[in-house]
Amino acid sequence: MFRAIGIGYSRSLTSAAALNWVLKDGLGRLSRCIYTASLASAFDTNLKRVRFTTSMLFTFSIGVELLTPVFPHQFLLLASLANIAKQMSLACYMATSPPIHRSFAIADNLAEVSAKSQIQSVCFDNLGLMLAAILNMLLKNNQRLQTGLPFILYPIFSAIDLFGIYQGLKHVHLQTLTKDRLEIIIDSWISSGYVPSPEEVSKDEEINFMWSKGKEPLRIRIGCLNPKAQLSKLSVMTMQSVSNEDHYFICTEIFYRGLAKTREQGILLCIREGARMADVIMGLLQACNVRKALRSSMWESTTKASDSSDLILKEWFKLIDDSKRYVQQQFGPLNEQMMVRGWALKKHFIEHRRADTVQLHG
Repeated sequence: MFRAIGIGYSRSLTSAAALNWVLKDGLGRLSRCIYTASLASAFDTNLKRVRFTTSMLFTFSIGVELLTPVFPHQFLLLASLANIAKQMSLACYMATSPPIHRSFAIADNLAEVSAKSQIQSVCFDNLGLMLAAILNMLLKNNQRLQTGLPFILYPIFSAIDLFGIYQGLKHVHLQTLTKDRLEIIIDSWISSGYVPSPEEVSKDEEINFMWSKGKEPLRIRIGCLNPKAQLSKLSVMTMQSVSNEDHYFICTEIFYRGLAKTREQGILLCIREGARMADVIMGLLQACNVRKALRSSMWESTTKASDSSDLILKEWFKLIDDSKRYVQQQFGPLNEQMMVRGWALKKHFIEHRRADTVQLHG
């Protein structure tokens, strides 16, 4: 380690070695700051996904640290990469631990739950140290096997650790509404007239990588129209049909995904400034109902034509009117069932960019 940073050579300076060491730690802290600032809101809206992704990042950092003895001359680079990954994982762990502990708290015993979580971590750390000490003692006469043992055990224990984290997050039942959870609830209500509980939603809630989010066909995005993109005639006429009493509107949008810039169609839910949580639920309920119709065989054939054709425009506005009537009929029972099932309707982490930047013609 010291040879890699320059100590031991006649022409090297101790100050240069210290500077390299500070650079390693400084890059880690700087990356932690940037990561926390850029994903601050995602710690609530995508808590499980962010937690699992950064857990994999932490596992990766340990693997990089194991490579430092193999490449001693690249120690500073490898150690810096590992430290950056660890700092980002630590930031996520500290940010997501309180809401996870709160989900297990029976009353106001959040401190007790946090203390027991620390006890579990310490116990497993001690077990790991004991196992490492025992294996070193058993293999002290076989230096070759002792040197290669970390590379053998690392993938095994890493897989066990990530599997445990994945299963543990499945048992974290959060009652606050996010866009993903509300979409699961509404899809279940539309298909079967049933509102799943937080425990049931936890089983269906995706815990995957951040970059695999939103890859389903006809995804629903809550936001506003892109002013730089060319608006279709369907979107323009939809905005022109919005009245002053409407707190949202729904239209289709085209987006490009991946490096190949694959052209796909989606649904945009645009929320007006001053909208309440009830308006957001009604808007997403209508958007999910529209998506169900768009996935039908009729729309699969008609959407291949130009969206400016009279047939498409007529069918689109008929679909919007039918979905509005559906929302008026179903919102009351849906809202009541969500309260019965224990969802916190007054607490939500549903992000949306306001529609006040888009001119709505009444």
